[in-house]
Amino acid sequence: MVTSLSGAQIRQTFLDFYAGKGHKILPSASLVPEDPTVLLTIAGMLPFKPIFLGQREAEVPRATTSQKCIRTNDIENVGKTARHHTYFEMLGNFSFGDYFKAEAIAWAWELSTEVFQLPPERLIASVFVEDEEAFAIWRDKIGIPEHRIQRMGAEDNFWTSGPTGPCGPCSELYYDFYPEKGDQKIDLEDDTRFIEYYNLVFMEYNRDSEGNLTPLKHKNIDTGMGLERMAQILQGVPNNYETDLIFPIIETAAQLAGINYKNAKEQIKTSLKVIGDHVRSVVQMIADGITASNIGRGYVLRRLIRRVVRHGQLIGIEGAFITQVAAAAIATLESAYPEVRERETTIKAELEREEAQFLTTLNRGEKLLAEMMAKKPKQISGEDAFTLYDTHGFPLELTQEIAAEQGLTVDEAGFAVEMEKQRDRARNAHETIDLTVQSTLDQLAEQIHPTAFLGYTDFSATAEVVALLVDGEAVDQASAGTTVQIALDRTPFYAESGGQIGDRGYLNGKKAVVRIEDVHKESDIFIHYGRIERGTLKTGERLTAQIDLACRRQVQAHHTATHLLQAALKNIVDESIGQAGSLVAFDRLRFDFNYAKPITAEQIEAIETQINTWIAEAHATETTVMPIAEAKAKGAVAMFGEKYGAQVRVMDVPGVSMELCGGTHVRNTAEIGLFKIVSEVGIAAGVRRIEAIAGPAVLDYLNLRDAVVRELSDRFKAKPEELPERITHLQTELKTSQKQLEALKAELALVKSEQLLSQAVAMGAVKVLVAQLESVDPESLKTAAERLLQKLGEGAVVLGSVPEPGKVSLVAAFSPAVIKTGLQAGKFVGAIAKQCGGGGGGRPNLAQAGGRDPSKLADALAIAHKQLIANLS
Repeated sequence: MVTSLSGAQIRQTFLDFYAGKGHKILPSASLVPEDPTVLLTIAGMLPFKPIFLGQREAEVPRATTSQKCIRTNDIENVGKTARHHTYFEMLGNFSFGDYFKAEAIAWAWELSTEVFQLPPERLIASVFVEDEEAFAIWRDKIGIPEHRIQRMGAEDNFWTSGPTGPCGPCSELYYDFYPEKGDQKIDLEDDTRFIEYYNLVFMEYNRDSEGNLTPLKHKNIDTGMGLERMAQILQGVPNNYETDLIFPIIETAAQLAGINYKNAKEQIKTSLKVIGDHVRSVVQMIADGITASNIGRGYVLRRLIRRVVRHGQLIGIEGAFITQVAAAAIATLESAYPEVRERETTIKAELEREEAQFLTTLNRGEKLLAEMMAKKPKQISGEDAFTLYDTHGFPLELTQEIAAEQGLTVDEAGFAVEMEKQRDRARNAHETIDLTVQSTLDQLAEQIHPTAFLGYTDFSATAEVVALLVDGEAVDQASAGTTVQIALDRTPFYAESGGQIGDRGYLNGKKAVVRIEDVHKESDIFIHYGRIERGTLKTGERLTAQIDLACRRQVQAHHTATHLLQAALKNIVDESIGQAGSLVAFDRLRFDFNYAKPITAEQIEAIETQINTWIAEAHATETTVMPIAEAKAKGAVAMFGEKYGAQVRVMDVPGVSMELCGGTHVRNTAEIGLFKIVSEVGIAAGVRRIEAIAGPAVLDYLNLRDAVVRELSDRFKAKPEELPERITHLQTELKTSQKQLEALKAELALVKSEQLLSQAVAMGAVKVLVAQLESVDPESLKTAAERLLQKLGEGAVVLGSVPEPGKVSLVAAFSPAVIKTGLQAGKFVGAIAKQCGGGGGGRPNLAQAGGRDPSKLADALAIAHKQLIANLS
C-alpha cells in the first residue's frame, strides 16, 4: 500500500532526507534566471550551471532544492495529457565533485522504497546502454532483477549540455501503475502504465569538438524528481492535475462556471486543467517581478494569462474571474513560497489589468474576423486564423464557430502548420540549457584566477595585466589608438553590477596610458574596456590602476540615494513596494518599482522632503558581510530575481534602510548633498519609474531650470512667479482664436458647398453630387456634406478635399432611399479612399475616409461618380 502524502509533505520529506545525508537545503532560485540563454528557469539544475561549467566554485559540496520551473514549449499538451505542465517543481539533490553513482542510486532507492514506501516490485530502472557500472549497482547492490533494468539509447539516457561540454549517462526510476500486466515485455514508452518520476544524471565526461569523451576531473551528480508526478503516485489519482497541488484551483474554476468536475465532459476537464496549471505559472511569475508585455518573458506571462481567460470563457465563466482562481493558487503555494502571499496585491492587480485588456482584445478579434469574412473567402485561411489566435488572442474554436455561422470553414491544417512554426521558434530560442555558450572571456576564465576587487577601500592599486583582448581576441600587445579589453589580477575599478555602472579612470604603465570607460564582470573576471592613449601595452605588464574619484563620488551619492528612495516609497506610499530594476549612473539614478497607480504630486514632495531630511541628519552608513540568513533575519531587503551567495554584503543606514547590496556607497548621508526627483512615469502594466538626481547633478539641474525661467521672463516681460498665470492667459487666447478660425472655415466650406448644388445629377427620385472642395479640413467637409444632403433631400453626396500637403479627406452622406438600394456610405467611401492610398469607413448614412496621395483624388471622385450613377440608375 502506497503511503499518501500531501504535496507539501512530499517536498519537505525529500529535502529533509537529503539534509540528513549531508546536503545543504537551498531556497528555490527566481524564475528570472542569471543565464542569458534562457528566458525562464526551466530546470532544477539551471541555477548551478556556472558550477558545472567550472566558472564558479561551489559554496557547499552537496545541495538539495525544490526549484520552481516554467516551460512552455509543449503548451498545447497542457491539460490533454496526465503530466504536461507549464509550471512544475523539480526536487533535486546535487553533488559538486563529492559523491557519485553508488551513493546517488542507493539514496534514490532508499528514498523511494523506505521513506515514500513505494513497493519495490512496482519500480523499474533504466540505464544508458553502455553504462555497465550503473547497471551493476542496480542489479548487485540494490537487488533489482536484470529484466527490470532497461537499457536505453543515448536519445533517452545520455545527457548532454550541447555539441561540446559536460555530459554523462542517466539512470531513471519508473513507477508501474499496472504490475498485474507482468514484467516480461516492459515498454517504458507506454505512459498509461509507467511514469518516470526520478532522473539521475551522472555528469562524468567532457565532449570535445570531435566528439571524443574524456573523464571530468570532478564528477557531478544532478538529479530531478517531479513533485507533481510523485504526488500523483502517492495520492493515487489518475493524473497530476487531481493532486492537492492543483485540484483546489480547478475546483474553484469549476464552481465559478457552475460545473461538477467529475461529471464534466473531457473538453471541459481539459479547460479546467489548463486554468489550474497556468494560474500557478502566472502567480509565481508576477511574484518574481515579471510583468506582462509583448516581448521576452513578459510575453510568456501575457500569453498564459490570456489562455486562462480564454479557457474560462470556453467553460462558461462570465466576466472577470482570474483573481479568484489566483487566490486559490496563492493558498496552495504560500507555505513553500511566502512571497506569493506577500505580493498578493501586486499579483491580483496585474492579473486584473491583463484580463480587462484581453477582454477588449477579444472584441477587436471579432471585428477583424468580420472584416475577413466580408471579403467572402471560400474559407478562413490557416494563416489568418493563426494571426487572430497568436497576435490577438482570439481562440481557434471561436473562429470556427463564428465562421460556421456564415457557412465558412477554417483551414485547420494551415493553422497547425503555423502553430508548429511557432513551437519550433520557441524550442530553438529558449527551451534548452546551453552549457557551451563560451566566448573568449569564458575560455580565459579557465586559465586565469578571479580578479581581486579592492575598490571598497582602495581607489588606486598596482596590478598586472593578465589578459589583453582586441575585438574579442586575445593578443600579447596593443599600441596607441587601439580599443582594448583588459583583465587585471587586482583592481580598484567597480564592475557594472546591481544596476550600478562601472568605474572610469586610467591605467598608467611605464610605456602605456589607457583611458578606461567601462568595466564589466565575466565569470568573476573584471574586464576593463578602454582605449590606449599613449605607448604600447603588453600582457604581464605591471601598472597603476586609478579610478576617477569625481565619478566615483557621484555614483556613490546616487547609489545611496537609491536606497533612501526605496525606503521613502515604502514609508510614504506603500510598504509592499518592491524594486523591479534600477540604474545608478554618474549623472542620475533610475528606480523601477511595482505599483499600480501614479505617484501623486503631494507624495513626490513628501518623498523628496523625507530623503533630504535623512541627508541633512548626517546618518553614518555601515557595510557588513554576514551570512544571508542572518541578514534576512535582521530585516535586510533583497531584490527579487537577484542571486545571492551564502555570505552577503549588507548596506545599512541605521534606522532608515537596510539592503543586501554589493555596490559602492557614501560613508555618511551628508555626502549626498541634495536629492531631487526629475520624473515619475509608468513604463509597463503595474510598473512605475522614478528618475532622480543627487549631489552636484542637482546644481546642474537647477542652473538649467534657472536659465530657462530667466529667458521666459524676458520674453513675456513677467516676473518668474507671474509666468504660470501669463502662460495660462495666452493659452486661453489661443484656444479662443482657434475656435473662431474653425468656425470661419466651416462657414467658408458651407458657402463653397452651396455653389455645388447646381452640379447635382438627378437619378429618378434621388440626386447624386460628387465634387471636390479646396483646402477644407475633415470636420468642415463632413458638415458641408450633411448640409448638401439636407438641401438635396433624397440623394448621395461624396466630397473630397486636400486639407494639407500629402493628405486626402473624403466624406460620403447617403439618404435612406440610397441605403435601401444596398449602398452603404461606410463601405463605399472606404473603397474609394483606397484609390488615394488610404481607407476608412463609418455608418451606412455617413462616413469619412482618408488617403495619402492627393494626385489621385480627381480620379477617385470620378470613379465614385460613375459607381453611384451605375448603382442608382
